[in-house]
Amino acid sequence: MRMTAIICVLSLCACNSEEVPNGAVVVQEAGATTALGDPLPGLSADLLARFEAGKEEFETAEDPADGLGPVFNNVSCVACHLSPAAGGSSVLVETRFGRVGSDGVFDPLANLGGSLIQSQGFGTVGSCTIVGETVPAIANVVAGRRTTPLFGLGLVDAVSDDTFEILALAERLLPDSLGGKVAHVTNADTGQPAVGKFGWKAGVPTLHVFSGDAYLNEMGITSPSFPNENCPQGDCSKLVNCDPKPDPEDDGTDVGKFADFMTLLAPPPHKSLSLRGAAGAILFAAMNCVGCHTPALVTAPNAIPQLDQVTFFPFSDFLLHDMGSLGDGIAQGAAGRREMRTAPLWGVSAEPFFLHDGRAATLSDAILAHDGQGRAARDRFARLSLGNRALVIQFLNEI
Repeated sequence: MRMTAIICVLSLCACNSEEVPNGAVVVQEAGATTALGDPLPGLSADLLARFEAGKEEFETAEDPADGLGPVFNNVSCVACHLSPAAGGSSVLVETRFGRVGSDGVFDPLANLGGSLIQSQGFGTVGSCTIVGETVPAIANVVAGRRTTPLFGLGLVDAVSDDTFEILALAERLLPDSLGGKVAHVTNADTGQPAVGKFGWKAGVPTLHVFSGDAYLNEMGITSPSFPNENCPQGDCSKLVNCDPKPDPEDDGTDVGKFADFMTLLAPPPHKSLSLRGAAGAILFAAMNCVGCHTPALVTAPNAIPQLDQVTFFPFSDFLLHDMGSLGDGIAQGAAGRREMRTAPLWGVSAEPFFLHDGRAATLSDAILAHDGQGRAARDRFARLSLGNRALVIQFLNEI
């Protein structure tokens, strides 16, 4: 059992954020992997074949004959999720925009193509010429969104909605008023209420919905749960005679393959926690960073053995928190303009930069940018000696 597992779960027991907890609970950990981009270890031949088929589709470039466009951001999933392996993040930062009126209400300017910019058009196809979208002059809110890594999200998907509801209630008892908010959304596949877990604003409840949503909004390809094209710059008249393939452009097969790949994609590989990293873990808990970056979660019963009642360590509660000035200004789904989903920290050492818009070049910069419900932890980090700050960063680079 890794020392990491002991210290992480120990951190959950911290009830006074100024004190270092002194108990430990040992839990079962998910199986180890050798590299980022691996499938979950020990998959059956059938599941491994599904993973490989999903990965192949994930890496396939689409064109207008496949339904790409008319506006889109890239031609394949891997074009954005490529670093350091398929399923990772990238240096790409997309743009969202909107307008806040004098009444303080956010308007995504959907009639002008908002809130997500599709930066490319498929050019000239037949008699139609479609170009990428731009931020309209009327917008007074513009935010960047970087690509999030997908490693281990099958484990997150396998956690029951009730777990997040209970976690939100439990967080109300924490110091620093850290209680997170469950993102209640509608599952586009079923039309039923669900808990959002994915995306910077926790607007997506499952990896299958995530797949369909991204296929539409990033590549412009419609599917059964997302059957309507994005109108270029909000002008739906441009779709008339300019959509080469009838909707839905994917019958659900591709979406299912993307979901298989993400579901079976292993979490970041385990590292051995050094003594300095262990010291940093204790400081991380003492600062009450664990109030939002929940170390451990447990999956519900699942037909896939590798996802069945597994304890794993994402370092996130996947809830919405008021981040004050660190919020991106975009209201989206259940999330207000200042609210962001807690980003998981596992594998953070592989990230090229940090925070939702990539503004932070280092982990220290990212911590010091925290505000709102993260301000108290930020201030504790700022008061640490440079040596102790280095211990915290060492810990983060080892999880």
